[in-house]
Amino acid sequence: MFIAALAPLASAQVDAPAVATSEAASGLDRGLEQQVRQLALSGAVPHAPGAPRVEVSVGQLDPRLRLAPCQHVEPYVPEGMRLWGKSRIGLRCTSGPAKWNVYLPITVRVFGKALVATSGAASGAVLTAADLTQAEVDLAEDASSAVASTEMAVGRTLTRALKPGQSVRQSHLKARQWFAAGETVTVLAQGDGFSVAGEAQALNPGIEGLPVRVRTESGRVLTGLPTGERRVELPL
Repeated sequence: MFIAALAPLASAQVDAPAVATSEAASGLDRGLEQQVRQLALSGAVPHAPGAPRVEVSVGQLDPRLRLAPCQHVEPYVPEGMRLWGKSRIGLRCTSGPAKWNVYLPITVRVFGKALVATSGAASGAVLTAADLTQAEVDLAEDASSAVASTEMAVGRTLTRALKPGQSVRQSHLKARQWFAAGETVTVLAQGDGFSVAGEAQALNPGIEGLPVRVRTESGRVLTGLPTGERRVELPL
């Protein structure tokens, strides 16, 4: 059984005595579970602004797994995996009679200040300052980013209802249209130590979060992101 196979192993990875340690609630050896937690914490912090409080919950492997004994189990982050919300850590046997690789479910919670609904709001409602308050929320709870600033939420229309105390997410807010096709817009390119601005004609509506094409006075067609009233920023 996998739990029995792992229990004697993790001591070698954490420089502990070469004896079996007690199992954690996840069913892993405590030393190995600690490595999993540290790996998840280090991977989550780069995604979080500031110095938030991070909690990692380690799940359990499928109890139907039957894996060969292993002298060294190595935890790792699977390629392309974002350690944020519901995620997973890889465990691979690097020294044993048979090499194997499995995935351990984890949940990474990242707590920070953001907006929540005071008393709830219906779909289609336009948010006011009275509808919102600041509270600590799990930023990783939803794939959509939490809204932290009242300036980003007040006056916006809800695409779906909010319950009292629920975190306000970007997906709750109807995307704003900053300009229409055919309008003259300011095009801005910024970098280290420089800023270049000019005018262009929008070739399609400037919807928040969606790329927009513009034609400059010279006839060149560029693609950027609408970031404000008749304003487009170009990627460098």
